[in-house]
Amino acid sequence: MDKIIAQGRLLFAIAIAAFGVENIVCARFGQAVMPVIPWLPANPALVYLAGIALIAAGVCIANNVMPRLVAILLGAFFFACVLALQVPKVAAHPFDLGFRTTAFETLSMCAASWTLAASFAPHPPHIQKWAGPLDLLLKSGRYLFAVSSIVFGIDHFLLLRFIASLIPAWFPGALFWAYFTGAAFVAAGISIAIKTMDRLAAVLLGTMFLLWFLFLHAPRLMSAPRSHNPNEWSSAFIALGMCGASWIMAGDSLRGRRT
Repeated sequence: MDKIIAQGRLLFAIAIAAFGVENIVCARFGQAVMPVIPWLPANPALVYLAGIALIAAGVCIANNVMPRLVAILLGAFFFACVLALQVPKVAAHPFDLGFRTTAFETLSMCAASWTLAASFAPHPPHIQKWAGPLDLLLKSGRYLFAVSSIVFGIDHFLLLRFIASLIPAWFPGALFWAYFTGAAFVAAGISIAIKTMDRLAAVLLGTMFLLWFLFLHAPRLMSAPRSHNPNEWSSAFIALGMCGASWIMAGDSLRGRRT
């Protein structure tokens, strides 16, 4: 299991870099009139800038180049996107599950970034005076991720028929699996929050996201009409990023037991 958990950082880094590539490609071909990645504004200049920054962040995290600082800044970027872009939409449309899902996807990426940052070396001497507040911020990642997981589960129960329709026709019991994934999200979120069987819950949650990436999203990307749709690529790499994020949470649970 430890070998599986260790891949979380790499998968998360790949997804972050992929978001950046997607933004630059779509901006290059004039598709930046709408947000390419759900948490970015529809501004070509900002899309290019954010794309470059996301690629750099993914490469740095994957190659262990200033990973703690990069992960802290990446989390701050996602958190700023939640506050500036997503909270106003959710407040204006509180019953729109699409806006709420996007907001908590972004929050999950923020949570994973800060939890990942906490796994690296301690703060350098010149910021020791900020160490206490910063440590509290990074430790909040676990709870932000847990809350997001619970919200995803609740939303699954509100969209059972739609979730079931996404499951490939060759896979039996679509409605059962829609119920199952909703329950799995809620159970994993509670487990992570209360630190009870949290490592196993996070590993299984990440495995579920990986299976979605392989069996739900990858086939859709190979479909020619969909392969040119930025939303399909976004959804696929969000699933991959959430897999990595879940396994980062599992690694954090393991570290907590060792300290």
